[in-house]
Amino acid sequence: MKKINNIKNLNSIFLKYNTMLRKGLNSVNKKSLFDASLLIEKKIKKNSKIFVAGNGGSAAVSNHFICDFLKNVKYYTKLNPKVISLSNNVEAIMAISNDIGYKNSLAFQAKSLSQKDDIFVIISSSGNSKNIIELIKLAKKNGNSIIGMSAFNGGYLKKNSDIHLHVKINDYGISEDIFQSIMHIFVKIICANNKK
Repeated sequence: MKKINNIKNLNSIFLKYNTMLRKGLNSVNKKSLFDASLLIEKKIKKNSKIFVAGNGGSAAVSNHFICDFLKNVKYYTKLNPKVISLSNNVEAIMAISNDIGYKNSLAFQAKSLSQKDDIFVIISSSGNSKNIIELIKLAKKNGNSIIGMSAFNGGYLKKNSDIHLHVKINDYGISEDIFQSIMHIFVKIICANNKK
């Protein structure tokens, strides 16, 4: 990569990033985005739990789900969302990873907390992380709905989601930015449909 030592170099990176960000966001299927929003809304109205999970930057997006749904959706509507990020409890993740294996770090939690009517929003740029695959297997075995978000070729997550939002980009940072945008769009749609 070329050294950034002047504003011209910075502009080049900025423009490339901006182009890739728009390209990635525009690649997301709008019908799938709408269908996913409606499914989350339906589950909230049924008093079901929404489990969110991811690794790394996708874990940060998962944790942000809690913030925007518990604050914004609850504040702007009469809905009472129950959102749980399986990526949020560092102590549980580390204990499970140490004693039972990292691939079980998400599914082991979900096994105790989830019920059949709950929904899983699973976020993974590659779609192939071992702990993501184990979580998908558990959700499918229990008959839970899965909304998946992935990039690159979508991997295992793309093939095993009930509704999949595929970001057609081969970049972790940009895909994570777009996952965050998708989460915000979910909130805006649900709030628009359920104004106080």
